[in-house]
Amino acid sequence: MQRILVIALLVSSFNVSAQKFHLTLFGGMSNYMGDMQSKPFTFDEAHAAYGGGLLYEITDQLSARANVTIGTVSGNDRSSSSSLVRDRNLNFTSPVTEAQLGLEYDILSLYEHQLTPYVFAGVAYFSFNPYTYDSLNVKTYLQPLGTEGQGFYQGRTKYSLNQLAIPVGVGLKFAISDNVRLAIEVGYRKLFTDYIDDLSMSYADPAQLLAINGPKAYELAFRGDELHNGQTYPTGGSIRGNPKTKDWYYFSGVTLSFRLPNLSGDGGSGGGGKNTQYGCPGRPY
Repeated sequence: MQRILVIALLVSSFNVSAQKFHLTLFGGMSNYMGDMQSKPFTFDEAHAAYGGGLLYEITDQLSARANVTIGTVSGNDRSSSSSLVRDRNLNFTSPVTEAQLGLEYDILSLYEHQLTPYVFAGVAYFSFNPYTYDSLNVKTYLQPLGTEGQGFYQGRTKYSLNQLAIPVGVGLKFAISDNVRLAIEVGYRKLFTDYIDDLSMSYADPAQLLAINGPKAYELAFRGDELHNGQTYPTGGSIRGNPKTKDWYYFSGVTLSFRLPNLSGDGGSGGGGKNTQYGCPGRPY
């Protein structure tokens, strides 16, 4: 009898916990801000992004979130309003794969209101790998080349393609039903690298770059000569990027969340039903 009671309590506890979990599905766009794109938010160079994860309700307004998101970022000097940047003539594209853990806070409880703003923050681990197409339209990954003299120039080393980031963002969430929610959000990632676009510091000495890192590094470190407007290769130490500010990337889009069902077959409502005062979802646990 005691064993039956213990098993019943464990099953009941699992049911309650399961009802606090939401499966989340994300779809939207990814973009970046850095040396090839200075606007804090733009649809220029935007790419499709998607992902999914879990959200766990700690309280009515505070939740833990775990997500995996996949997107692409890119930039192109030819889109710049600055003639100096356009004359540099660099471009890049990079896939971004991110795993994130964080906290999400609803300003209003969705058990008392149907619509609420929310904020979130956390920590993320992401991978990237910038590439471009050379003058012969051959896809070339940039990090192995050392385009700023990594490996020999002024103690510069090649940057890691796996980094940590700090996600922060805001959104607006709507309770469609007891178990389904729709959210629109924008989330920025504070990075600790300035090389998501393979561009950060000054030009390496061109003769050394050619001799040590090879002709491909020399070719793709500066591409103004491809414009055929008289651009000459910059001397070593000339400004190439801005190392004082790190890059950012961001995801923006729509998230659908679905409450995971319990095992008791009551549809996840737990007898909570609707909050008759507000006409909003009731607590399912």
